[in-house]
Order: sequence, then structure tokens, then C-alpha cells
Amino acid sequence: MKKIPKIGKVLFWFLVGAFLGLFLFISFTFIIFQSLHKNIIYPGVAVNGIDFGGKTKESAKDFFSKKNEKIQDTKFEFTSDIGVATISAKELNFGYNYNLLGEQAYSIGRSNSIISNISLIFQAYINGVNLPASYSYSDTKLLSILSPMIQKINIEPIDSLFTFQNGRVTVFKPSKDGQAVDIDALKSEMSSKYLLVVSLQKAEIVTINLPIKTIKPKVTTDKANNLGIKELLASGTSLFQHSIPNRIYNISLAATRLNGILIAPNEVFSFGKALGDVSAFTGYLKAYVIQNGKTVLGDGGGVCQVSTTFFRALLNAGLPIIERTAHAYRVGYYEQDSPPGFDATVFVPSVDLKFKNDTGNYILVQTSIDPNIQRLTFELYGTKDGREVVIGRPVVSNESPPPPDVYQDDPTLPKGQIKQVDFAAWGAKVYFTRQVIKNGKVIISDRFDSDFRPWQAVYLRGTKEN
Repeated sequence: MKKIPKIGKVLFWFLVGAFLGLFLFISFTFIIFQSLHKNIIYPGVAVNGIDFGGKTKESAKDFFSKKNEKIQDTKFEFTSDIGVATISAKELNFGYNYNLLGEQAYSIGRSNSIISNISLIFQAYINGVNLPASYSYSDTKLLSILSPMIQKINIEPIDSLFTFQNGRVTVFKPSKDGQAVDIDALKSEMSSKYLLVVSLQKAEIVTINLPIKTIKPKVTTDKANNLGIKELLASGTSLFQHSIPNRIYNISLAATRLNGILIAPNEVFSFGKALGDVSAFTGYLKAYVIQNGKTVLGDGGGVCQVSTTFFRALLNAGLPIIERTAHAYRVGYYEQDSPPGFDATVFVPSVDLKFKNDTGNYILVQTSIDPNIQRLTFELYGTKDGREVVIGRPVVSNESPPPPDVYQDDPTLPKGQIKQVDFAAWGAKVYFTRQVIKNGKVIISDRFDSDFRPWQAVYLRGTKEN
């Protein structure tokens, strides 16, 4: 019975010796194997299905570098609303990341863990180890080349400004969304093109739409006030090109006095009342007006340009118009950017332009003038209620030619000088219709008529003696 423990001890030390011998044998074999493959990739290691066992890492790098040469003339075409930018794959270093692939293939079985190295080398030798392809391009070069386009696309958002004093808005700036090129999305889009580009047999053009993201302002218009003024309802415009300086001045003055006006819910707004007295006492200059069938200098000439533009904004907003009067004849200014009939005259206080604010919220009037193209704009801000506006094409009938030219003596002009102050206009009957639809129902259906008299060209003939 005492022999059994002795046999156990002998067996134990035999096994320990055998294990140590095996370990030394494997270690010695591994060292020899490493020595034989000192500067080459271990057998069975492949990259993207290509066996590089027994080759140097420089060979692997060179292999994928040459593949990149085949696609270097492929062009990336980046498109946007402001234009197109074209960049070659070569400029972006686009393609296989050959340096990384060579290093990765060579590093298999060469970590700091001997056991891990033996396992990987054995696995590669028996079953093979296949590394996936790795690709890259230069973000820095891409963004540098696209920088001019990106700068044009990127727009900072605008925070709303709203200052309300004594029943009038003295400072107003509506909020506006900004935009920017989505760089992260652009990088993802570039990465998604790797497989496509490296598989091309010849140079081609790869189109990429620059991804744009919206940037919201910190202060939106509806948060800047509590009057229900949150968005643009509609706008109206008119041109006043070739106007004399005094007329331009009067247009600007009248528009300024209407700028910032707030119109309460259910209020019937009077253009004449809001504008007030139009005379030299209130700052207006003399410009040509029609008075008693003649073209003469009068205070406030040009104010009807303002009422006409306001009328167009009301039409486009689908607001109920209570009172509107057409001009006696077709005025050339109002047809520079519009067909006939879209005008409204005022003569304070007898002839007015009125409408009702039926939106349920306040309406803010904003006016602006573009001096370069001589254009007046009215913008109406409030809260949209879903109404849609359909304005018909004007119907023109009963046209009649203008009468003969008229010459009027003018003692302020030097004798012999002729100055044209009015232009011939054909007479006509004009009408157009408008429907305002809300929730599928017609809430306003109206017709606007104009009975324009034929009008003669008018010339002033100087009579002033030197």
C-alpha cells in the first residue's frame, strides 16, 4: 500500500517534466519560426482576400498603393444651390489606407502576448486570417478645398428683435433660420463611397450633394412678443423707377410713417387715418399730382404709390378689403412690375383704403425701400390661420387710345424748354377676382373693378424770361 504514493509522485514529476519539455520545445520552435519570418508577414495572413504570407509589409503597402493609382483620376463632384466643386481622388488621398494595411498584416502574431501570438500564427497557418480592407481620405484637404463654397452656404441664424413703445413697434427684426453644411453627414457620405470608388475599372465622376442642416435661432419671432406676431403673412411690392427726387422723398416719408403700425384683431384699418395729414406742414414736398384734370405740382405726390403697394399686400394676405378706389387713369409706375388694375388711390381724407383684420391676432406692418432698383415693399406679420388666396388674371376690355398730347405753360421753366411730366395711357375697363379659401370653404369672394380713362401725354412748356 505504501508503493502507491511513490508511484503518484513519480507520475506527477513525469508529467511536469513532459509539460516543461513540451513548452520548451514549442518555445524553441516558435523562436526559430519567428527568426525565419523576421521581416516578413506570417503564412496564411491575407488582406481583403489577398494572401500576403511570406511577403514584406512594404510589398503589401505597394500592392494597395498601386490600386490607388488606378482611381486617382476619379472625380468627386460636390453640388449645392450655389454651384459645383470638383475634386480628384488624388487630391484627397482617397482610397486604400495602404500604410495601415501593411502594418496590420505584419503585426499579426507580433503582439506583447506570447500565447496570443502563438494562437494567431497557428490559426493563420491552419485556417488563414483575413483582414478587412481599410480606407481613408484627407478630411483636412476636403474641407480646405470646399471652404469657399462652405462659407457661402453657411448662414448664421437671426434672433428676433421686438421693441414695443406707445402702441407702436419701434424696432422689429423677424427671426430667421440659419443653415450650415453638415460636416458629419458629409464625412459619412464620403465613407460610403469607398467600395464604389475602389471597384471602378476606370476614372468616373461621383456626385455628392452637400448635406445642409438648419440652424434654429435662439429667439424666434413668436417668443419675442405676446401679440401673436410670429410669421410673415404676405407681402406686396411696386416699382417707382424714373420718379423725380421729390416723389421718391414723399414715398419714403409716407412708408416710414406706416412702418411699425400694429393693427388689432377685428380692427377696421384706415390707411388715410394712419397716414394723417399730407401737406407741406407734415413734411411732404411738392411732386406731380392730378388735380382737376391737370398734372400739377402738389404736396405729397407719390403717396398713392404707398397705398397701391399696401393694397397688393392686403390682396396677397387674403384680408377683407372694405374700401378701395382705382386711379382715374393707368399710371405707368404701377405697371412696371404688375398688370393693370392692381392699384389703389387715396386722397386724404375723402378717398381711403380700408381693410379688416379678421385673423384673430395682431398684424404688424413693416415697410422697406430698395434704393438700387427703386422698389417699395410692404410686409404683414401675424399668425397664419391656413387661408389660401387665389387671384385671377385681370380682364382688360373697352380699350381706347389716348387723346392728343397736351402742352401746359410753366412760368418756372426757362422759355423754350419742354419737359414731359405725364405719359400717354390707353383707357380701359379692367377687373380681376379674388377668392380666399379656409378649411376648404370660400370665406371671401370679391371683384375689383377699374375704369381707366384714356390719358394724354402732358408736357410743360417754359415761359420764364431770362
